[in-house]
Amino acid sequence: GDNAIVAAIMQHVEQAGVHSGDSSCVLPTYKIDEEHKAQIRDWTKKMAIGLKVQGLMNIQYAIAGGLLYVLEANPRASRTIPYVAKATGVPLAKMATRLMVGDTLESLGLTDDLEVRYHFVKTPVFPFSKFPGVDPRLSPEMRSTGEVMGVSKRLGSAFYKAQLSAGNRLPEEGKVLITVNSQDHAGVVPTAKKLADLGFQLVATRGTAKSLSDNGIEVETVLKHHEGRPSCVDLIKNDEIALVINTPLGAPAVKDGRQIRMASVEHGVPFLTTLSGAAAAAEAIHDL
Repeated sequence: GDNAIVAAIMQHVEQAGVHSGDSSCVLPTYKIDEEHKAQIRDWTKKMAIGLKVQGLMNIQYAIAGGLLYVLEANPRASRTIPYVAKATGVPLAKMATRLMVGDTLESLGLTDDLEVRYHFVKTPVFPFSKFPGVDPRLSPEMRSTGEVMGVSKRLGSAFYKAQLSAGNRLPEEGKVLITVNSQDHAGVVPTAKKLADLGFQLVATRGTAKSLSDNGIEVETVLKHHEGRPSCVDLIKNDEIALVINTPLGAPAVKDGRQIRMASVEHGVPFLTTLSGAAAAAEAIHDL
């Protein structure tokens, strides 16, 4: 294990899920519990030692239903390395190179987990605005053309800085369109309440609107794109929407989501496609 530079780096990196389903990375984590972080740390060390890694290893984890899954493990660097290096002040690429030529973790002073003093958020930059009419839907292929990082003592302001640098200015007022799948109805309530408390007007498609209303949140019901006119897409095209929260699931929802995504890009409306991204955005606006 002396030559495996794993030092539990990746357990600190959390996916915030921002902009068309792509993910931002957050240091330190704010949603992964201590039990899973300990498990990630343990599995990372075991895989690095078992694979006899000398240098860098990139592991992608996922947590679903309370269970930890390993999506893939690659004995190579990733774009997360310069991000973590900047956040921690440790030149990881240089350290990894020295490990590969014979130095040890002890000689480099890398025997403890890396720590950060502030909040760091890394967000991808996409070229979608340059391709009007193209669905900005993400897939397993990497489509970002760059990355930016926001830094602050508070998570919300770090997230806001990263989004602003990526060309996504989060609004301070206006209407928020919320249309989430049935599995996310309960999960979006805290975010919707925070946005309402901040003075935003909420509009939502029928199922989402009922869930919000049942939880005492004032909301206006709007039609989905395939249900008729005027629809939620019309509101975006009429520049009535300042922010979109959309988590599509199933063929009709994905089709509607395509229209929402395209209209949002065309009209410069920031949109979020995960609950964690929406929660981070609400916190960012709160911290303004």
